[in-house]
Amino acid sequence: MKVLLELMRIILIFGIAGTFFSVMVNGIYSNIGVNTEQFGWLGSVAILLLLFVWYRNKLQFSGWYAGRGKEKLPKTATRVLIICSLLLLCAPPIL
Repeated sequence: MKVLLELMRIILIFGIAGTFFSVMVNGIYSNIGVNTEQFGWLGSVAILLLLFVWYRNKLQFSGWYAGRGKEKLPKTATRVLIICSLLLLCAPPIL
């Protein structure tokens, strides 16, 4: 049962927070004149990467699941994912 609750929590976090932040980023893109139909997905992927890093490094330790495999991402993986995410967020205005 705890696994299902944690899965529901993950879906809600990624669904609600991902949608909220993607709408914000797409709004910013459209205000500065970026074609969101063509490049808007880059911002959404960047948001999902940031949410993944946030979940793996912070949120997974406060949930219901208490089984194996609860460890932070390595520092290099965290840095690489954050840098990729920032590059994806900056790419649409440049393109």
